[in-house]
Amino acid sequence: MQICERLKEARKNSGMTQEEVAEKINVSRVSVSNWETGKTLPDIASLIELSTLYDISLDELVKGDPKMTEKVKSDVKASESKTRVIIAMIVIALIFGIAYIVCRFIGGGAADFAGAAAPWVLIAIALAGFAAMEASGGASKEQE
Repeated sequence: MQICERLKEARKNSGMTQEEVAEKINVSRVSVSNWETGKTLPDIASLIELSTLYDISLDELVKGDPKMTEKVKSDVKASESKTRVIIAMIVIALIFGIAYIVCRFIGGGAADFAGAAAPWVLIAIALAGFAAMEASGGASKEQE
């Protein structure tokens, strides 16, 4: 049984309308309708809300529907990629900060430091931005 059928059945068993479900999990009624007709798939956060609302395990909702399983895997990969990019940006900022402190400590001028470091910082930011675009592009290609 596909997830759209499971969601519709669970909603009917709970005695709720699409509007009531939408209100309880903070989405539009159209989203609930699209999930139940198979036009779109819920994201992982909505799946968790639906699982709680209908008192059904995530396994029951996700397993058995290959499209949903792939979507969840894709969402997780996209999230992991974004996390890696954020960590890379933090590392770049820390390196820049440490280099600035070292430069000030040994007596170098801030202007000299900025002139020498700016191109490298811009290259690092560009690389991180490219990685972010690549990560989000790969995730959206998988969902198609």
